[in-house]
Amino acid sequence: MAKEKKLVEQITSMDVDFAQWYTDICKKAELMDYSSVKGCMIFRPYGYAIWENIQKDLDARFKALGHENVYMPMFIPEGLLQREKDHVEGFAPECAWVTVGGQNKLSEKLAIRPTSETLFCEHFKNVIHSYRDLPKLYNQWCSVVRWEKTTRPFLRTSEFLWQEGHTMHESAEEAQAETLNMLKVYEDFYRDSLAIPAITGRKTEKEKFAGAEATYTIEPMMHNGVALQGGTSHYFGDGFARAFDITFAGRDNTVKYPHQTSWGVSTRMIGAIIMTHGDDNGLILPPAIAPIQLAIIPVAQHKEGVLEKADELKRRLAKSFRVKLDDSDQSTGWKFSQYEMKGVPVRLEIGPKDIENNSCVLVSRVTREKKFVSLDNVEAEVQAMLTQVHDELCARVLKNLEEKTHVATNFEEFLDIAENKPGYIKAMWCGDVECEDRIKDETGGVKSRCIPFNEEKLSDVCACCGKPAKHMVVWGRQY
Repeated sequence: MAKEKKLVEQITSMDVDFAQWYTDICKKAELMDYSSVKGCMIFRPYGYAIWENIQKDLDARFKALGHENVYMPMFIPEGLLQREKDHVEGFAPECAWVTVGGQNKLSEKLAIRPTSETLFCEHFKNVIHSYRDLPKLYNQWCSVVRWEKTTRPFLRTSEFLWQEGHTMHESAEEAQAETLNMLKVYEDFYRDSLAIPAITGRKTEKEKFAGAEATYTIEPMMHNGVALQGGTSHYFGDGFARAFDITFAGRDNTVKYPHQTSWGVSTRMIGAIIMTHGDDNGLILPPAIAPIQLAIIPVAQHKEGVLEKADELKRRLAKSFRVKLDDSDQSTGWKFSQYEMKGVPVRLEIGPKDIENNSCVLVSRVTREKKFVSLDNVEAEVQAMLTQVHDELCARVLKNLEEKTHVATNFEEFLDIAENKPGYIKAMWCGDVECEDRIKDETGGVKSRCIPFNEEKLSDVCACCGKPAKHMVVWGRQY
């Protein structure tokens, strides 16, 4: 058991240093390693397996709505990127450029894609000619590069993995419906698969995506009260279509511009999982995306029949769950700590006395509750505990969100909360960017997260300047 204790002690307490706690879990749960390229990281098998499960889940949701996967080049010619003025200005500070190919200087610089709107537009111009060609419902799984000044594993890296949906529609109404539908897909996925209920709403004009008419966002709160932009969905109108001269023959035989959307989530979701669910013993994974949903630990495995029974259980349960049987020569206590560290939702213990009683022990990673169950209905018991783990994680997130969301009705209250109470601040806003800038400057980084769909009328005036209020905004610090 001494080795087990040492393992646990290697994780910095989140209450002592949240940033170091996060880094410790990323490394010690074997999710990633650092690369020799500054700002880039290596996905270790366990970390990449989480992403594969996320990708499989979301991909099925997209395809159920009629989206198809495509793949675009990773290079964007400078001239193509500059076709949409607001877009290129928004991404210029983060672009990485290729100027030499082999031993020859390129005649035109190539950007390594920070996002792919321009590439999709170039393609759409070639394949959209009539209303019969619409809608185009495309999605791409790929990596992108944004030259970040400050990086942190999964949250901000110079190269990261993501999906980016790009769709074209016959009408503004259809495109706007797509934009909101895809945000709802993300909201459902965060709640039902990641066990992270979150706030959704519209970004302010200042915070919207470069080149978009409207940006909608999902904003989960981390354990320490800091926001993470969990995913965005953008309505572009026909701005990109006009810039790229994408037209189609309408039903009335007149030339029209299609309306466009874009939406995406990335591997920063893994960071969200760590920071919303983890504890001082390590990672806690939601069952839906856990690479191992059930770890089987033989107790006194040197005794006759124990390993055989454990293997029999593994083969039986693997028909319904992602199962790992650890029959290594490590101590039982070390194994308990290891799978707690790796966030496995449920542990199954089986030893000689359990075999005699035709039973086993199930242990929840969230509550550490031990439950003795009959082997006759072990599948149902494992499923029930996995469901319980998901529900308890959701309840914890909602409780944290509620406890760390505060209301400010004037600027004095706002500044006091920003300085002394971590979390979100709900406050009325006049709609002027000057107030957004003032809040960010005087609080040292608090920004508008979104105008939530379920706005409340907290008062009639802006909490910053006292002028008539237009919206209630959720404000907070962000990763």
